[in-house]
Amino acid sequence: MRLSTRIALAITVLVPLLVLASGWIMVRLVGHDVHAQADAHLRDRAAAVRTDARNLLRAMANDRSAEVEQARQRKLFAAALDVGIRVTGTEGTVTEGPQPADGRPLPAAADAVRPVTFRADGSSWRVLAVPLSVVRPAATGTLWLFSPDTAGQEQISRVRRRIVTVALLTAPVAGAAAWLAVTRAALPLRRLQRRAGGIDPRTSAARLDHRPTRVTEVDELARTLQTVLARYDEQAARTAEALATARSFSAAASHELRNPLMSMRINLDVLDGRPEPDPAERAEIIADLRGEHTRLLGLLVMLRALAQGDLVEADAFVPVDLADVLDAAVADLRRERPDVRVELTARPGLRVYGWPQGLRSAVDNLLVNAAVHGASRDGDGRGGGTGSGGGALIEVTLAPGADPAGPSVVLTVDDHGPGVPPAARREIFQRFRRRPDSPGSGLGLALVGQQIALHGGRITVGDRPGGPGARFTVVLPLGASERPLPGGRDWLAGASTGERP
Repeated sequence: MRLSTRIALAITVLVPLLVLASGWIMVRLVGHDVHAQADAHLRDRAAAVRTDARNLLRAMANDRSAEVEQARQRKLFAAALDVGIRVTGTEGTVTEGPQPADGRPLPAAADAVRPVTFRADGSSWRVLAVPLSVVRPAATGTLWLFSPDTAGQEQISRVRRRIVTVALLTAPVAGAAAWLAVTRAALPLRRLQRRAGGIDPRTSAARLDHRPTRVTEVDELARTLQTVLARYDEQAARTAEALATARSFSAAASHELRNPLMSMRINLDVLDGRPEPDPAERAEIIADLRGEHTRLLGLLVMLRALAQGDLVEADAFVPVDLADVLDAAVADLRRERPDVRVELTARPGLRVYGWPQGLRSAVDNLLVNAAVHGASRDGDGRGGGTGSGGGALIEVTLAPGADPAGPSVVLTVDDHGPGVPPAARREIFQRFRRRPDSPGSGLGLALVGQQIALHGGRITVGDRPGGPGARFTVVLPLGASERPLPGGRDWLAGASTGERP
């Protein structure tokens, strides 16, 4: 059932009920007014005849002659006008005018000191009792005044009938008017429903186009639908990115693991072959197997880290003090590579809004890269990964920057190796770019570039000032304010240059 039909039916039922409820109040008010008017008339008549009624009671108590008593009665009844009179005393009862039959019991006099309704023989009366007393001779009695309540009850009945008639007439009229009004008011909602019903995210990129209708509920519903569709698009895009990342991970792992696995298989065949290798050759094969195992493990770790960077969500980002990250990374490097000297100068309190795990991974790979190549004096390439450096010296500095785009922090890592040729300074951030004798996986600096771009920064490579070697300079925006993540993250599938996205 449509909403307009539901509202029309509800109004069809509700309006007559409201009319009846209002009519009940109206009947009560009309009845009160009618009775108040009749009661006021009774009180006026009571005030006008009270003296004559006392005189009649005194005449009855003194046992005056019939002529005197009749004269008193005529005077009393003349003053009563249109109301019924009854005077009761110890000597008898005198009645005149419209009133209930003499045999009908009346209300208690104490209950009728204020006008009350009394029913007898199918008729309704308003009754007022006024106590009477005289001193000489001592006598007491009651003056009863009666006013027919028929006219008032007829008036109340007419009001009641008219209210019921109005309620019956308003039911269909109110229902039809409500249906027309609601149908017209629901037009914006129907238009929105048609536009929303024509959207299929699986076959079209079109989204809900809504112009404000000045109907608050419709506009709010449209904004809610637009938000839902936007979130759907975002989740669909993230799902597609996750699938692409998984495919890239599988392809990269399959491609890069093939040669090491084949080499390991050959070495295992040699170890298991006949004749058995001599002890020196056996030791060399085992060392080669260990090296290949280390390379495979490092490759898988790096691929996983790249995949995590492609899939990380905004809620993983928090304010991070880079000085704390550097302190932890340098301490681990010194423990793992005692032959590497690291000089750290870091100003505390420089906080960026970042992913702690990603920032730590980027710093670790920068330091490992400098440790591996910092003492080398041959080759013209550079790659990331793990290995051993021979007495390398690394100088690390963290200080505020002067970026025109806004407050920033600058991290520099200097080594004393052969440096990076200008022609190779962009290629080193691509996947699997490493020199032939590098012990790494070729993914370390690609991961660094990924994380710097993910945090809205940039990284550059140049010569170390004051001598041979390379300087890696990282610039990150300073502050703890939330920033949107870059879209189209495909560092695992493609390449990263380390530039700001």
